Amino acid sequence: MDLDVLTSLSTGQRVLLVARCAELCGQIAKPGGRPPALGLYKSVAMVVCLMRKNLTQEMAGAIFGASQSTVSRRWDLLRPIIKRAVASFIPHPREILGGGTALVDGTITPTWDWKHIPDLFSAKAGYSGMNIQIAASTDGRIAAIGPRAVHGARHDAHAFQASGLKDIMDGIPSIGDLGYVGVEGIDIVPIKRAPKCELRSCDKQFNTSIAKIRALNEQAVAHFKSWRMMSEEGGRYRAPIHKFEETLQAITGLIFFRAFA
Repeated sequence: MDLDVLTSLSTGQRVLLVARCAELCGQIAKPGGRPPALGLYKSVAMVVCLMRKNLTQEMAGAIFGASQSTVSRRWDLLRPIIKRAVASFIPHPREILGGGTALVDGTITPTWDWKHIPDLFSAKAGYSGMNIQIAASTDGRIAAIGPRAVHGARHDAHAFQASGLKDIMDGIPSIGDLGYVGVEGIDIVPIKRAPKCELRSCDKQFNTSIAKIRALNEQAVAHFKSWRMMSEEGGRYRAPIHKFEETLQAITGLIFFRAFA
């Protein structure tokens, strides 16, 4: 079992993460109790693997040598613990951006179409999900991720503030696409064509320049979606929807933990 591949964390990073989790939750086994089906080290690795590879719990159990019920219990126990353990690694955006400008965009992470939860279907993406707001540097690195998940039917103009990214990026100049026209906190957007009018050649050149710069935001989005629990390529987010936001915050911390630990 290659934990480097399954978790995308080095041995040293896994040891550090497990040590931080142990400080927060103690060991899995109670003193005097029988040995657990899965110790803390493998349990933490398994929960990170679930986020990274988006395996079913049954498949994760087969790989790590545990029952599906044990996987489910570890997922619920350690997801919030991991979120807390890596939270201090999330930098201020200026640590990534320096004095530069941020590129802001939204992406839809697919979920089940939960009938009891309104506004999950994104017409733009063509599937149900959550709108995640991401700020990137002009060289394509993730600078910040909005910590709150917004229903997929809501537009980026709403999600920028509702996700918490607006507050995180306060005072930092930002570039957005046409979805952010008129949004406070987004300083530069393409020029929108007025009805029944054509853009001037200089406006087209400006929009082309903005598009070239913003293309690097796709690199940051791809990095975020390499955590396949947040990616359409990984299937979709399968866990109960009320656990999504906590999972998003844990993955955000793990992204920066990988980069800086």
